[in-house]
Amino acid sequence: MVRPLRTLLVLAIGVGIAAASVTAASAAAKVQRLVSPGGIEAWFVQDATVPLIAMEFGFDGGATQDPADKPGVGHLVANLIDEGSGDLDSRSFHERMERRAIELSFSSTRDYFRGSLRMLTEHRDEAFDLLRLALTKPRFEPADVERVRAQLSATLRRQSANPGWHANKKFLELAFGDHPYGRPASGTLDSIGKISIDDLRSYAKRVLARSNLKIAVVGDIDAAALGRLLDATFGALPAKADLVAVADVVATKPPKREFVAMDVPQTAVAFGGPGLKRNDPDFMAGYVVNHIVGGGTLTSRLYHEVREKRGLAYSVYGTLLWMEHSALFIGNTGTRADRVAETLTAIDAEIKRMADEGPSATELEEAKSYLKGSQMLSLDTSSKLATALLQYQQDKLPIDYIEKRNALVDAVTLEDARRVAKRLWADGLLSVVVGRPAAAAAQSPAAATPPRAN
Repeated sequence: MVRPLRTLLVLAIGVGIAAASVTAASAAAKVQRLVSPGGIEAWFVQDATVPLIAMEFGFDGGATQDPADKPGVGHLVANLIDEGSGDLDSRSFHERMERRAIELSFSSTRDYFRGSLRMLTEHRDEAFDLLRLALTKPRFEPADVERVRAQLSATLRRQSANPGWHANKKFLELAFGDHPYGRPASGTLDSIGKISIDDLRSYAKRVLARSNLKIAVVGDIDAAALGRLLDATFGALPAKADLVAVADVVATKPPKREFVAMDVPQTAVAFGGPGLKRNDPDFMAGYVVNHIVGGGTLTSRLYHEVREKRGLAYSVYGTLLWMEHSALFIGNTGTRADRVAETLTAIDAEIKRMADEGPSATELEEAKSYLKGSQMLSLDTSSKLATALLQYQQDKLPIDYIEKRNALVDAVTLEDARRVAKRLWADGLLSVVVGRPAAAAAQSPAAATPPRAN
């Protein structure tokens, strides 16, 4: 389970964490492909600036491997796998981590079961051994399962009061139907309650294997020592995963709009449509043009049209979301119920204008400049770099992608941007609105009925 470890932060500051930065430029020449004596592969950057090691790792699978009638199994495993392992109960396991300032966490995304490990170099052997225990000998004690189940259920109940959560959940259902991507990765109140210990053990046995494992390590360790630790940590996992096949899927074609009634002060809106997979030749052009239209900055077209020009919302943004078997463009905003129609009209109009005309030459150059500069900031610590290197592997990018990335951004032409804008948005948008009906907004709050939490 993810836990903040203040001790790690204190010790890291004490040894000068500010000096731990590994810039994109220096990392590019240092990324190496390491293969352990036992055949376990990792992307590795050796950096002895400070005595810290950051490792990110992931197993293909994630929430797509949840049983269809029990979404959330992987999420529950991620929250339980470090709640006691081997001969250590939950309390003993976490006391050992706290004593050595070891930070270990797990998560289950739609396509991957991921983990993160950070430690001081002097405690690397114990940190890797605790990870080995968590992955190979999780206890899944009944008392721990019920405690964590109750915590996750409480989180789901809180989320059920959030219109933005409902908007995104409904949007995925609208986009993907009964495909695994249409199910909530964190589960529902009903499904979380039905998950058994056997379900947890089965998921861990099927998904946590060497054949679908990718690893990235950055920090104060040499290749020989890292190879030894990788074998000791991951070598006992099953050689081959037993994954359920997942079909490729294209999101529902726009335009389409759905409304979910919910008695809340502010209406939430999710909008989007089919996107671009990471291996699509048009991906980088789409990435650049998405930044122009709604990339979350104060200069995006949607921000200008919806917030600055009309004062309809505090924030509005759009992003490309790529997955192993599909891709989306998805955006979010929130506004008053009586201004939803105006907000949607403004968004639809701006999306149509971008599809019809594309960006200007000035917009394109400014976007490319921003995206190239932000790359340096996004890789300025060991942990950020390790996270990026793992993502590059999962996206099947080359090991020298850091070196090539800005040139790929620069190569996007105005013709490319305009063509891809039309490809992304010519059909319009899927939209989900969650809140009070416009007519009910000025009446009794009881006029809108909140959706049932599930």
